[in-house]
Amino acid sequence: MNIVVMLKQTPDTESVIRIASNGKSIVADDLKWIINPYDEFALEAALRLKEKHGGKVSIVSYGPQRVVEAIRTALAMGADDAVLIDDPVLAEGDLLGAVKAMSGVVKELNPDIICSGARAVDYDQAQRGAMMAEFLGWPHLALAVSLESDGTKVTIKRPIEGGNVTLEASLPALVTFGGSHSIWNPRYASLPGIMKAKKKPLAMKSLADLGLNLAEFGGSSAKILITALEPPPQRPAGRILNGDLELEGKASELVRALHEEARVI
Repeated sequence: MNIVVMLKQTPDTESVIRIASNGKSIVADDLKWIINPYDEFALEAALRLKEKHGGKVSIVSYGPQRVVEAIRTALAMGADDAVLIDDPVLAEGDLLGAVKAMSGVVKELNPDIICSGARAVDYDQAQRGAMMAEFLGWPHLALAVSLESDGTKVTIKRPIEGGNVTLEASLPALVTFGGSHSIWNPRYASLPGIMKAKKKPLAMKSLADLGLNLAEFGGSSAKILITALEPPPQRPAGRILNGDLELEGKASELVRALHEEARVI
C-alpha cells in the first residue's frame, strides 16, 4: 500500500508567541519547531497501515530548510522517504497555494491513501485535507478515530454527538485525523530509526521542478491575506471575596456579584 502523509512544521505548543513589528506575522527567530501534533496522529495511523498491509509511507511537506528537522523525525519514526517543497514564492502566498503545490508532488507519488492532520496548531484553518481532496478529485473522510483498509476501500469511524459514525470510500482517498493521544499515540523514534533516517531519501523540490506555473503562486495569487494579528485581550484579575465574611455571607456576596456585576445569573 502506497501511503502519503501531509506534514506541517509548527511552533511548539509551549512556545511564547510574539507578534512581529509588521503586525501580520510572528517572531520566529527563537521559536522551537515541531511536527504539527495532528500530523503526528496521521503519521502514526499511516505507519499502522503499513505494518498491516506492507508498502511504504512517504512524507510530503513545504517550507524552508528548517522543516528538514521535522521530516527527519518522521523518517526516524518509520516513514520511508520524503519530499520537501522549498520555494520562497510559497512563503508569499497562502495555504491554498501551498496545498496546490503539494498536490503536484502527490500526483507524482500516486498514493492509495493520503493521511493528514485535521488541523494545524498554528493558524488552525483546518482546510488542508479538504483542499487536497478537491485538487485530486478524491473522497475526503474527516476526523478519523479509527482506520481500516482492505486495499480497495477505506473505512473510518468519526465522532458525532453521542457516538460514532462509520464512513467508507473506495481508494484512492484522503483521511484526516483529529482524536487525541489516547487514540493515535505517536510512537517514539528509536535510536536505530534515527540512524536509518539519515540515509533515507529526502528530495528537495521547487515549483519549477514540479512543472508548475509560478504566476499561480505567491502574494499576487493568494486568495486569503493576513491583514493583522493581535494578542487576545488580557483577562481581568481574579477577585477574592471578603475573608471576614462567614460562609453564608460569602455565598450571598458571590450570588450578588454574579447577578449584579458579572450579569451571568
